Amino acid sequence: MTDRTLPTDAELRERLTPEQYEVTQQKGTERAFTGVYWDCHDDGTYRCIVCDTPLFRSNTKYESGTGWPSFWEPIEGAVTTESDTSYGMVRTEALCANCGAHLGHVFDDGPNPTGQRYCMNSASLRLDRDATDDADPTDDGDASDPSD
Repeated sequence: MTDRTLPTDAELRERLTPEQYEVTQQKGTERAFTGVYWDCHDDGTYRCIVCDTPLFRSNTKYESGTGWPSFWEPIEGAVTTESDTSYGMVRTEALCANCGAHLGHVFDDGPNPTGQRYCMNSASLRLDRDATDDADPTDDGDASDPSD
């Protein structure tokens, strides 16, 4: 991994919403069915809200029924894991490999081909949507008034 300049705590508190800060910096969890991406079906790349690293592609997202955005595979090298023994449970925490932001948890009850469920917090993600092909082909992009 290359040297990286991470934002200071003060910069993060200024830039992130309170929920984004709690989730990514204090290992919080948003309530199920409340995050902006739990029911999102748009194509694109999900990025870390802290450092903008690409984490997941939308073609690996699936409906897990849990109320959080779930993916069966991250982008190679983008997500690291470590053991989480908080709340009297043993779970696998998912972290951004670049900045260490808490993303969510990984479970072994996902679909093929990996069998994994990366259960992420919407508050830790930003969707970079793919460009759509439904633009008007007759629109040349000139927004000026033709009567000028």
